[in-house]
Amino acid sequence: MKTFKYSEARQNFSTVLNTALKEEVFITRKDGNRFKLISVNKKKSPFDIEGINTDITTAEVVETVRECREGPDYFKQKYQ
Repeated sequence: MKTFKYSEARQNFSTVLNTALKEEVFITRKDGNRFKLISVNKKKSPFDIEGINTDITTAEVVETVRECREGPDYFKQKYQ
């Protein structure tokens, strides 16, 4: 996070924009108002998400997906 004064941001707008590509940028005016500038570029894949730690095995995930794809008939056969 980088903070620029309003006058700095106006004079070095290109630098402010380049910084916003990498991190959040705040611009502060004399009256105390703060503005947040962030990049909206979508360079990452929509599938590029942060993982989570669980105790589920790969086999359990595959089985769950298989159950969902098979639909209600799968459950009837498995649990009767």
